[in-house]
Amino acid sequence: MIPNDGWSRRPVAGLFVIVLFFFAFTSHASAEWKEQVLYSFQGGADGATPAGGVVFDKQGNLYGATQQGGGNNCSPMAACGTVYQLAPPAKQGDPWTETVLHVFQGKQYNDGEFPSGGVIADAAGNIYGTTAYGGTGDCVLLGIKGGCGTVFELSPPQTKGGKWTYAILYSFATAKQGYVPWGDLVFDSAGNLYGATYFGGGKGTTCDAFYKYCGAIFELSPPKTKGGKWTETVLHSFAGISKGDRTGDGANPNGGLVLDGAGAIFGMTSIGGYNCPRFQGFGCGTAFELNPPTKTGGAWTEAILHRFTDGNDGAGPNGGLIFDGKGSLYGATAGGGSQESGVVFRLGRAKKGGRWIEAVLYAFQGTTDGGDPQGLVFDSLGNLYCSSGPIVQLKPPNQKGGKWTLNVLYDFHGSPDGRNPLELIFGASGELYGTTLYGGTGQSCEGGCGTVFKASP
Repeated sequence: MIPNDGWSRRPVAGLFVIVLFFFAFTSHASAEWKEQVLYSFQGGADGATPAGGVVFDKQGNLYGATQQGGGNNCSPMAACGTVYQLAPPAKQGDPWTETVLHVFQGKQYNDGEFPSGGVIADAAGNIYGTTAYGGTGDCVLLGIKGGCGTVFELSPPQTKGGKWTYAILYSFATAKQGYVPWGDLVFDSAGNLYGATYFGGGKGTTCDAFYKYCGAIFELSPPKTKGGKWTETVLHSFAGISKGDRTGDGANPNGGLVLDGAGAIFGMTSIGGYNCPRFQGFGCGTAFELNPPTKTGGAWTEAILHRFTDGNDGAGPNGGLIFDGKGSLYGATAGGGSQESGVVFRLGRAKKGGRWIEAVLYAFQGTTDGGDPQGLVFDSLGNLYCSSGPIVQLKPPNQKGGKWTLNVLYDFHGSPDGRNPLELIFGASGELYGTTLYGGTGQSCEGGCGTVFKASP
């Protein structure tokens, strides 16, 4: 059985009731920002348990997905999920309006189920995302065919008030093509989509007793003619750590990929890398780079930028990486650090040799500052923001070699407020928008069904 020690956010085998484990932390009451709940999920047809963050369209509407709700008949996984739109009010102070754009039907209808990340939008307003299960694939979990997961698209109506058009762009056919797509997708300039599957890929046997293989990075290329099929290519299959080895490849990539100007792909794996004491036999995770082939039809090349060691450098990378303006990468780990509550780190290239070097910017204490950080985002001044139970800001030092300073901006209280915030994005006026996994006013979910919120200075 896979390890699950509180900060390991991994799909678990008993997915008839699908649960992700998060810890809530108490923070001090000196928060300076104000929070407004834009919508509280009720756990019925409107959805429950947000799958990731939200994204804006040009009109100021927000879009996202929920892992559950919508329906409860998605056999065998018993969690359908939704894609939703939140429209801002015409008058300030009025409630936002939720519209469910799609309710997933599950494997029995060859549809997806259990969205596994936030959604992204293209310039035309089309919405894209993934579901961890469902589709037409033949993946079997505990003897039950649950599908291997899907990538989907929702296109806006041609006329105002019309119905959105839903399409599955790709159903993962077998575990070798990928199993349990996870995290947000990303576009390149040519319109190709890139993403990660937590399992599958055809390599690695040490990652889980119930799911096949150790995960993959995939590319989806659009059809050359209208109405054609999207084409999937596995760019890299993770092998994990072989039994008895001290180091190895990463395993279980958790999405949130980022591309550079040369087409290289950067991301992280939840486990693998270095066989650390905390995760004996699994590894404490990696940050990696995939470089495109130099010749047409050639193979992508993986380089491991950093192997986490379960020490002060962090353990269990949590989500994706982001770039700053100088080409350094920033990310977070759910565990490790001085108090095992996670860290925010930077990866920068050394001046000589080009080797990537990790620097821990802040180690969470698991008290007033929270822990298990995720959802990093920069403002225009170079400050970092993330969710760690509260919403926090990390200010860079005033002088070289100084320490980053943490400020708690807002502490969540549960109900009717949210609890366990996820990814964050900035609005046009400097507000932060995001979702909480739990909390809110929904009574049909233990601890609340989750919220969409705005936090502002």
